Amino acid sequence: MIARIWRGQAPAATADAYIRHFTSRVAPHLQEIVGHRGAYLLRRATDGEVHFLALTLWDSMETIKAFAGPDPAVAVVEPEGRAALSQFDGFASHYQVAYAGTPAAA
Repeated sequence: MIARIWRGQAPAATADAYIRHFTSRVAPHLQEIVGHRGAYLLRRATDGEVHFLALTLWDSMETIKAFAGPDPAVAVVEPEGRAALSQFDGFASHYQVAYAGTPAAA
């Protein structure tokens, strides 16, 4: 499995707009792609800015290309997402998942 990681940030005033964009547009699109295995959008507020880290999970680099296009290192940031962000990476990083655990049953 491959983890794809991307970062962006937004002013506190538009951070919720980015979250709405991700949950209503990006996540449903990802779920339609064969080989997509999950997504997390993490947020951290600091000094009036909200930093985002998007982590998506994929079967392989080939399945990532179904989302990102022929160069999977290029970030995919739609105009609606760009409008809410003040800064974002133009690239995504990829890591092979070396371990994936699950919580123990209570």
